[in-house]
Amino acid sequence: MNNRIRELRSGRGWSQAELAERLGVSRQTVNAIETGRYDPSLPLAFSIAGVFELSIEEIFDPSAAVQ
Repeated sequence: MNNRIRELRSGRGWSQAELAERLGVSRQTVNAIETGRYDPSLPLAFSIAGVFELSIEEIFDPSAAVQ
């Protein structure tokens, strides 16, 4: 699943570690989500949307999900 997390994080000047701290996850989790190696759980997706003050649909592109 494609996402805009790296773009949104960089636009705010946050490191992966800073975003991870805000979300209560590891920096490795943020990296895995950004690179598409890990799709977040629904609660984590809501947390990500909340941190960026956007809807989940504005961050994640489910049409790019592997079938």
